[in-house]
Amino acid sequence: MIDPRLRTLQLVAHHRSVSAAARALHFTSSAVSQQLRGLSDELGVALVRQVGRRMEPTAAGHVLLRHAEALHALAEIARAELAGAEDTPGTIGLCGFSTAATRLLVPTAAALRERFPALAIQVVEAEPARCIDLLLAGDCDLALLVVDDRVPPATDQRFEQHPVLDDPIDLAVPVGHPLTTRSEVSLRDAAAEPFITCRPDSAYHRLTLAACQAAGFRPFVAHYADEWDTGTALVAHGFGIFMLPRLAPVHPGTDIVRLRLGGPAAPVRRIVAVTRAGGAAQKVISHALDSITGIAASIAG
Repeated sequence: MIDPRLRTLQLVAHHRSVSAAARALHFTSSAVSQQLRGLSDELGVALVRQVGRRMEPTAAGHVLLRHAEALHALAEIARAELAGAEDTPGTIGLCGFSTAATRLLVPTAAALRERFPALAIQVVEAEPARCIDLLLAGDCDLALLVVDDRVPPATDQRFEQHPVLDDPIDLAVPVGHPLTTRSEVSLRDAAAEPFITCRPDSAYHRLTLAACQAAGFRPFVAHYADEWDTGTALVAHGFGIFMLPRLAPVHPGTDIVRLRLGGPAAPVRRIVAVTRAGGAAQKVISHALDSITGIAASIAG
């Protein structure tokens, strides 16, 4: 319904890079550049410019981006009205980080399949930054994200954010660890321990560092593990401690103790559902949001 080159301009402005926008859109860099040149020639104004290594929107580019955001929001509302006039609900793409995909997205996809048998559903497990790309490119319609400094602010007019769950962080320690004898444990009590966390620059690695810094220390990271099973196995064999979200499962028989953290700096993951602006008006997306929040409420309860 809308000139697809506007979506390309949005992705270039979001990433400040032609190559990153091309990856998000599954295009070549030359195709992205060609689209931008064509749109600029058609409008008679320059839309982006090179500033150092980054591509920045010009003043005209910012004007067009503002109108593009409004147009895409209206398009989402139009899709909602069109879907309401049809018997077949169409398609929906759901994406989110690993734990949310397992505990929230998969049961939601199953509920949608039962409610809308003709619905085409796709679930994508992805890091938050990739989820934002999927939303902007139109490849997914709803994303579950952990709020951090990479998630767009709630004031970002391109998206709507919907609270889902505050997921407390536990501390996984080996059986017999001295901290297991305490009636209450804070993250600060573990400041001298070797930590196990996900790879650098991952969302959970950043969350771990931020939580420790909020508790007043910088952790010594001894090992890296992207999977909960690997992290807890390292803990069980005495290689360190692991911050483990309450949503994350532990493999039966793993010799660890999950300690609930207290104190003023008790860490928590704030999980939100993000849709494109206007997207929640669509019946299928609204049902998905209701399912996700219902499942989250049962988990929290």
